[in-house]
Amino acid sequence: MNAPFSPGSTSLRDPFQAFVCDDETSELLKPIATELGWAQEKVNKGGLQNAVQTLSVSASPNILFVDLSESSDPLNDINSLAEVCEPGTIVIAAGQVNDVRLYRDLLSSGIQDYLLKPFNTDQVRDALTQAQMILAGPRNADGDEQDRPHVMTAFIGTRGGVGASTLASSIAWLASTEQNRLTALLDLDVHFGTDALALDLEPGRGLIDAIENPSRIDGLFIERAMVKANEKLAVLSAEAPINQPMLTDGSAYYQLEEELRSAFELSMIDIPRQTLIQYPHLLNDVNRAVIVTELTLAATRDTIRLLSWFKSNAPQAKVILVANRVPGGGMLEISKKDFEASIERKIDMVIPFDQKTAVQAAKLGKTLAEASGSNKTGSLLRQLAERVSSVDGEEIEEVAEAGGSLMGKLGGLGALISKKSKKETATENA
Repeated sequence: MNAPFSPGSTSLRDPFQAFVCDDETSELLKPIATELGWAQEKVNKGGLQNAVQTLSVSASPNILFVDLSESSDPLNDINSLAEVCEPGTIVIAAGQVNDVRLYRDLLSSGIQDYLLKPFNTDQVRDALTQAQMILAGPRNADGDEQDRPHVMTAFIGTRGGVGASTLASSIAWLASTEQNRLTALLDLDVHFGTDALALDLEPGRGLIDAIENPSRIDGLFIERAMVKANEKLAVLSAEAPINQPMLTDGSAYYQLEEELRSAFELSMIDIPRQTLIQYPHLLNDVNRAVIVTELTLAATRDTIRLLSWFKSNAPQAKVILVANRVPGGGMLEISKKDFEASIERKIDMVIPFDQKTAVQAAKLGKTLAEASGSNKTGSLLRQLAERVSSVDGEEIEEVAEAGGSLMGKLGGLGALISKKSKKETATENA
């Protein structure tokens, strides 16, 4: 019941079965079952006990509705049900006990929803429709896709506002829509993340629940918690209250990465710099790291530090350095040539600041990639998406060995500052 959903294992199952305790519930369920295309004969009498007995000798349905009204120990009985349910079964329970603690314990045990009796037709229909949506969610149904290695990409901004989240949401959208890849987008900025906002979605509580109770994280939890942006893209993010600190040792984040790896073909992880510092183990299995920067003195310093960090802590990750939101007309604090000389490597991609498209994307609730269409910005984003999602991607040039230590690189940064100061002095004297 708690195992990740796999469509291949459900092809011979009944789509729906219900086990109820009373005629009233049975008569309410039958027309809804017909409406959703299921046989009324699948609504059985007997409640939870009959469900356990029946499923111990027959295949579990894709969606199971079970009545706990006659159960004296609902939580223990649900655990008995889990022992006879096959992986991937979505369970909706109903009962008469109005207890928040029981509700939470039942959800933790792996059921999809708990409906308090008496309930109405709309409540039951909504619960069953939600279960159908989960069944249709992103999964690796194709054998070839299952054989293809998973690619995990981290997006990190050298400074706030450089557009790392904008690129993460855009690349995830492109991978899902134009490359037709099953893609997950995980936004680890739990208080101020913007990935769901860029996709015009409500983030939900899934990420907050995962942080508060890491033991709940499994395949079924991922299906319930993630919000679908389209048929191939699912998003996990949060808008936690800013007066509510999220206390975690990072284990929840790591477990989420593990579940995404088993459920999706690509995963895009939007990681704030503070999270990177606190939980470096999150980068242990990352295949690509997109470092997003601007051409400024502060960003030059922090690019050097991040490149050095990745070389020491995540050497397996292929680093792609992107200069984003680069203004035109020579309005640069530092030239591209001087920036590259200081960090001792080339910038892989320069994306110009396209203010008109950015404003249009925000107004329409679209990603920058979708709003860009086939213009220059859109073309560059598609190139980045190809590079990020390719299994055998190009080798990225590492930070040059020549010049040695980080202090030596910061010395080069000092020369840039000195050069900038001299130019300003000459301008003032003129």
